[in-house]
Amino acid sequence: MSKPVILQVGPYPEWDQKPIDFAFESKRLFEAEDYQSYLKEHGPSIRAIATRGELGADSDMINACPTLELISVYGVGYDAVDLEACRKRGIRVTNTPDVLTNDVADLGIAMMLCQSRGMVGAEKWVRDGSWADQGLYPLQRRVCGRRAGILGLGRIGFEVGKRLAGFDMQISYSDISAKAYAPDWTFEPDPVALAQTSDFLFVTLAASAGTRHIVGKEVIEAVGPDGMIINISRASNIDEDALIAALSSKSLGSAALDVFEGEPALDPRFLELPNVLLQPHHASGTVETRRAMGQLLRDNLTAHFQGHPLPTPVL
Repeated sequence: MSKPVILQVGPYPEWDQKPIDFAFESKRLFEAEDYQSYLKEHGPSIRAIATRGELGADSDMINACPTLELISVYGVGYDAVDLEACRKRGIRVTNTPDVLTNDVADLGIAMMLCQSRGMVGAEKWVRDGSWADQGLYPLQRRVCGRRAGILGLGRIGFEVGKRLAGFDMQISYSDISAKAYAPDWTFEPDPVALAQTSDFLFVTLAASAGTRHIVGKEVIEAVGPDGMIINISRASNIDEDALIAALSSKSLGSAALDVFEGEPALDPRFLELPNVLLQPHHASGTVETRRAMGQLLRDNLTAHFQGHPLPTPVL
């Protein structure tokens, strides 16, 4: 029996690639010298697309695959997949939620601590001899007992909140509605009002057309010159021009970012700012989580081709 033909948009670790190649006939788009020619040649035989959250599958890719049945996303975010094109053709879409939740929340907390306590600069202070020559490192800001806001109390936002509670922080959140699973935290429906009462604003909501630049000039300035914005969601949720302007003018104290528009070719202005912590979109970047993500991606592909219910459907 022939293997189902899938289009692989980006590379995966070897521990995922081997079982993918064993179970499917994988057409590796990321190795093609000419994407359009490759899609024209192989698109008619493609039954599923295996992609990554930041790579997605746009309408051109979907249209090039007339027999496409499924798009399986390696990652929790699926905003880079053209869902409307999928709906029109009845194409199923899956992602890999839950398995990365804890690691993403962990990195968000680590970024808050690292930036608030100046750990990157302090480490350099030791290495370059400044400690010996100039004495103690400049004083930083505490985390415990301060105010935290969580914009988007889904799986990741909730885990962030649980960790923040260990620092005796005052926790508020914004979402579509109040959540019964967070009775001890304050619900604030207005993102600007949430920002005004947050020393640390965590951006953890799913990205969509409706959330694009939800953290704009007004929200950013409401966090204020002593506040910090931490983004472990999607870059599109923040207006980067407004963020850079606020960081440059110090109307926002600092930021810690794991995601960027156009990454990895991020806006070069970020590199000149001393008050932003930059991370290479690796919130889920642990061996344990990446193995679980790969397994779930394959489980969705296998379930589809065996006619079983999809473990984690989006559409």
